[in-house]
Amino acid sequence: MGVTALLLLVIAKLWLQFGNFALLPVHLTSMAIAGGLSVALIIAIASWVVYRIWSAYRRSADFYLELVLKPLHWADLIWIGLLPGLSEELLFRGVMLPAFGFNITAVIVSSICFGVLHMSSTQQWPYVVWATAVGFLLGCSALYTGNLLVPIVAHILTNLVSSYFWKWEHSR
Repeated sequence: MGVTALLLLVIAKLWLQFGNFALLPVHLTSMAIAGGLSVALIIAIASWVVYRIWSAYRRSADFYLELVLKPLHWADLIWIGLLPGLSEELLFRGVMLPAFGFNITAVIVSSICFGVLHMSSTQQWPYVVWATAVGFLLGCSALYTGNLLVPIVAHILTNLVSSYFWKWEHSR
């Protein structure tokens, strides 16, 4: 996970260095924090519902999360929130959206790329569909607010909450 985060950061920095666009700005405001909390809540509720009603997604998510979360200690889960939340948002929303035109087409393209990043095998397509949908919501939040902090907060909180709940549910 650390290597992937570092690789994504390097790609983002190189793209910024050689691209002809600016990074989506980060503005620390109470509205950005509230927006990120709201988006995280929407994703968490949707995730819970989709996990309960779509068995193919549940199997896919359990496979992926067991691979990623099972070997970790409880305290290690903080990294599941922080590393992907920062590096993935920097690349997919902070760099890709402005690079591809900062419009709905850019949101769709970056969301598909985000979903594909979460593919560990061809059998994981339901998890890729879910990650693409989450990427779309995160991208729309960035597009609507013009603030990279909103999807960063949402991504970090979503990963933290879902990781802790999954680990708790599967450790009993």
